[in-house]
Amino acid sequence: MTRLTRVSCIGILLAVALVLPGVAAAAQVVTYNKQAFLDAQAAGKPIVVFVTASWCPNCRKQQPIVDELSRDNTFADAVVFVIDYDSSKDALRDLNVQMQSTLIAFKGRTERMRSTAVTDPVAVRALFQSAL
Repeated sequence: MTRLTRVSCIGILLAVALVLPGVAAAAQVVTYNKQAFLDAQAAGKPIVVFVTASWCPNCRKQQPIVDELSRDNTFADAVVFVIDYDSSKDALRDLNVQMQSTLIAFKGRTERMRSTAVTDPVAVRALFQSAL
């Protein structure tokens, strides 16, 4: 192997090593769909429901926390369903949600934890962990 080939291989390996953490498993984040939610429950998946509104200051504080946790490998098997508070009234009724900035954790069909207006990263992580 020539020096140039060796340097090229090392460069490729470094590039792959830098890209792989970003490709690492992450939670599936999807817009709420009742059938997809029921399917995830039936499969026994860890589920987090995030009820948000564009005008909500607590939701804006929660969003980066939810984003970070969704990328955390700990929650790679989870499905995060995002519900728009203003346009998804049926979903809110189905899940008995009264306010925006509500987070609900399920393990399959079992609700494990619920919080509203909680913006503490440690508390939101605890909610995510309760779904595992």
